[in-house]
Amino acid sequence: MHATLQKAVTRMLAPLVRVLLRHGVSHAEFASWAKQSYVEEAHKHFGIDGKSPTVSRLAIVTGINRKEVKRILDLPADVVPAVAKHNRAIRVVTGWLQDSEYNNSKGKPLALTYGDADCGFNQLVKRYGGDVPARAVLDELLRVGTVSEEKNLISLVTKGYVPHESEEAMLDLFATSARDLLTTLDHNVSGEGKSRLQMSVAYDDVSIAGLEAFRKLSSKKALALLQELDTALSKHDRTKNPSAGGEGRFRTGLGVYLIEEAVEDEQSED
Repeated sequence: MHATLQKAVTRMLAPLVRVLLRHGVSHAEFASWAKQSYVEEAHKHFGIDGKSPTVSRLAIVTGINRKEVKRILDLPADVVPAVAKHNRAIRVVTGWLQDSEYNNSKGKPLALTYGDADCGFNQLVKRYGGDVPARAVLDELLRVGTVSEEKNLISLVTKGYVPHESEEAMLDLFATSARDLLTTLDHNVSGEGKSRLQMSVAYDDVSIAGLEAFRKLSSKKALALLQELDTALSKHDRTKNPSAGGEGRFRTGLGVYLIEEAVEDEQSED
């Protein structure tokens, strides 16, 4: 079982290791981060009878000595506002793309004025961004290259919140997307509760022309699907729609990603 798990984890780690090497992170530094994650996840999910695990139990579960476990538990909690910040930016951009009030007759997003609280970009942020200041959203969208600004006129230059110009924001999204996918995979592998949606389509003998055609088709179809799902899901989000009501609080959604990998020709063995 461990051999199978080792192969699976090694394959899963490959793209993460590429990111780490690209940013000059050594194995020792990554091992230190992994140790912290081991303790944090064991503390959250491996208690007994709903009780938080003791330092001794954490040491047994993780294989890390008690002194190091205690040191890690005493570290200050990380403040990670990135997910919330990105969610607000995504909502604003999605509203801009979907709301007919902010589109021209051909359904293309209009350039919006900035400054007046009751119209233009400020009104868009108020409608879709909640209580976040319009200037803060604009600064974020400018920072990541989603919009351009010229003489108080704001133009959308991408079809979504895709922060090409900000490495920090891209890494935040990398972490969020990878965590979301792995959380679903972990849930399904664990066999606990009802399985979650996990679907994909892929072929391994596609030409460059076929790849280009599928890129265009998948981008078009995925955008249409996500816009439709956003409209449906936003009705249940109590931040945006306080009348939705209901009990509990969950984060839910659907992620879509393109699979693209060069395949090396294998030499057949006689």
